Amino acid sequence: MAQPPAKKTLSVYLYIPNIIGYFRIIINFIAFAVCYTNRTLFAILYFFSFFCDGLDGWFARRFNQASTFGAVLDMVTDRVSTACLLALLSQFYRPGLVFILLLGLDITSHWFQMYSSFLSGKTSHKDVKHTGNGLLKLYYGYRPFMAFCCVASEVLYIILFLYADEKSTSLLNTCRGILKESPLVVFMFISTLIGWALKQVINVIQMKTAADACVAFDSKRGK
Repeated sequence: MAQPPAKKTLSVYLYIPNIIGYFRIIINFIAFAVCYTNRTLFAILYFFSFFCDGLDGWFARRFNQASTFGAVLDMVTDRVSTACLLALLSQFYRPGLVFILLLGLDITSHWFQMYSSFLSGKTSHKDVKHTGNGLLKLYYGYRPFMAFCCVASEVLYIILFLYADEKSTSLLNTCRGILKESPLVVFMFISTLIGWALKQVINVIQMKTAADACVAFDSKRGK
């Protein structure tokens, strides 16, 4: 009796959310290629790439195409994109060290979180149900709050990039200038500043709790 043909399995590389991830990388490449010649186009492309970050997660859940490769691709794309923008801002503003420190905090926090999740056998770095910190649980457990913090942080960086002078200028003076703009711009700036501040606090908490998890793993292994 003839055997039915084996069902072909779609390669993880060709999952819809991963294809969106490749598209994001291309969009970011174009954005940073024109960042010095067309800031408006850069802002549009960068934000569109960031918007697609939410789409890949939706498609992964909708078509049951969540994958380890996709999670890593998504994380790396996010971190590299933000790092490049922060590096740009460090060249436009004084003190540039502020943005370098933010870059370091972002990468360190997420790297610790990813690695501690791996040690704990978790399938996602967003699994924080066993943590004792309420703010971290709220961030990863309530999507609207996470979206607000992430969007606010990225939009704040975009605003600062659009308002940057050609020559290095004071970050504080630029912020003061933005606060003298129209009420809508001021409202947007303050809102993004609040979300950005929350995101940095969460990054510090995440780094500490993840470091504690790594130390706990070492302690258990040493017994």
